[in-house]
Formats: sequence, C-alpha cells, structure tokens
Amino acid sequence: ADTLKEKSVEKAVKYAMKKIEGSYSFTLMLNDRVFGLRDPLGIKPLCLGKIDKGYVIASESVAIDVLGGEFIRDIEPGELIEITPDGYKSYKLMEEKHKAHCFFEYVYFARADSFIDGIEVYKARERLGRVLAEEHPVEADYVVPIPDSGRAHAYGFSKASGIPVAEGLMKNRYIARTFILPTQKIRERLVQLKLNPVKSIVEGKRIVIVDDSIVRGTTMRKIVGLLRRHGAKEVHVRIASPPIIAPCYFGIDMTTREQLIASGRSVEEIREKIGADSLGYISIEGLVKALDIDKNDLCLGCVTGEYPIRLKGEKYRFQESLEKWREK
Repeated sequence: ADTLKEKSVEKAVKYAMKKIEGSYSFTLMLNDRVFGLRDPLGIKPLCLGKIDKGYVIASESVAIDVLGGEFIRDIEPGELIEITPDGYKSYKLMEEKHKAHCFFEYVYFARADSFIDGIEVYKARERLGRVLAEEHPVEADYVVPIPDSGRAHAYGFSKASGIPVAEGLMKNRYIARTFILPTQKIRERLVQLKLNPVKSIVEGKRIVIVDDSIVRGTTMRKIVGLLRRHGAKEVHVRIASPPIIAPCYFGIDMTTREQLIASGRSVEEIREKIGADSLGYISIEGLVKALDIDKNDLCLGCVTGEYPIRLKGEKYRFQESLEKWREK
C-alpha cells in the first residue's frame, strides 16, 4: 500500500511477487497505465507486439499476427512491461537462477504457429515426432495423426521413420477439445462425434497413431477401438510426451493422480487398457533434446512428480528426497 501511495507501481508489483508463488502471466490496467507481468519462473508465456495505434501484450504470438501487428519479443520471466504513449518501459523485477517453462505448451497447448521464448512451436513438435520415431520404431503402413494437436508430431515421425503420413481420421471442427471438457461421459461421447476414420486408409492396414499425450486414457481407448471397428489390421500408438504420472498445480486440468492412466501403471499395463498393439512414449531425455531447452529450465512436474515450486506433500525438483524435506 505504501509503495502505491508513492505511485511506484513497479515497487508494489515486486513486493507482491515476493509474496506470491505460482504460475501467472497477466496484464494490469491502473488508471491510464497498462502493464504486463510474467512470473519469475516463466512457467507460462507472455509476449509483446506493436500494432498500428499502439502495443499489445498477449500470451501467444499468433494473437499479434491476427491483429496484423509486429511481434517485438517475449516478455522475460520476472519482467514487468509498461506500455506508455511513447513506447514501452521494462522493469526486471526478479531473476531466478533456473526457469520452469511449461513443456506442455510446446507439446499441446500453444497453437502450432506460435513462437514461445524464441522457439517455433510447430518445429518443436516436428522434432518431438522425429525423436519419438527414433526411440520407438515400428513397422506400419501409415502414420495417422490425431487432429489437430498430433499433426506436427506425426509429420516428424513420418519423416524420421519413412512411413507415409495419411489423414486417416477426419475431424468435426465444430466439436471442442475433449481434453478440457468437464466430465468423462461428455468427453467419451464427443470423441465419437469428433472423429471418423477414412476407410481407404484404415481398412486392412497397420496404423501408427501419433498424438501429443495421453492423460486419462479413455479418449485414446475409444480411438483405438474406432480404428479396429473400421478394419485396421494393427493399431500402434506413439505419444510425444512422457507418461503423465502426477497432477499439474499450475493451470492445466490434471488435478489428481487418480485421473491419470499412467499414475502407478507400467507402459505395458497402459497398452492393455487402451487396446493398442504397441505403445511408446517419448522419454524425458528425448523431450528435452527435441525442445532444446536446458532440463533445469523446464517444468516437468507432471511427468517426474518433481515441481519447480515447493508444494505440500510433493517433491521439489532440486531436493534429494521428499522425506528429507518433510523433516524440515
């Protein structure tokens, strides 16, 4: 309050940042002043652009493209940007030794044509597919992406494996993303409405499905069953993220371990549950290699169970053991 009385917004924000731990990227309007702030770990993206009559702050660079603007740069972790009549000002309020960029932004959440922290999302996904093919080769007739989020991964897998890619599943574009829908019953029903196989590609063929992730598993089980009912000879599944074994506490709808098919199960047990002929996940090492980001600068909490922020009952990413931390 005292810093705001002094009209020092940057000091007030810095004070708040020291009190708040978590994932945040947001804009703030105070009278005629506009600010953009990204958390010190950079968990979620935020960027700055220029448009005809001013500037824009957005979570993804594509928003600037859609407005016909010019991308300037990413807002850095711990940075406060103020948009002014003459341009913008930058205040670097906090600096962490290691960042914690959410890997899931690159794998699934961000639009493929976005750039995040200097990396084009489409190219990152294509590299993930290439590494996935190297780690889990398979003999098949077609690589079939799960539209739309698995498409770039599938193209990368196809290029590395030499197996042709084919659009074997047609998407109803009026159906929302099933991952973010509120109940399992709705998700399962909408899978049937959302996807339909192309018979000439699927019937009698060995198919490799490539997707970004498996969270609860029921959607993938439905898709595998759908392909089998339409005559697929074999259905292999390749996933461009490691097994998701732990909740996300930073804004993704993966709140309990009980929801996650990979929690407490082996890859073979998951394969049996989804009904695939084979199942392969990219390794954590392969993920890091494909993204070309230092492992210590990524948030990998949902695939390691080790988090970049201290959470009660969970392991902090740089601590030796959960028990040791609990004793403190």
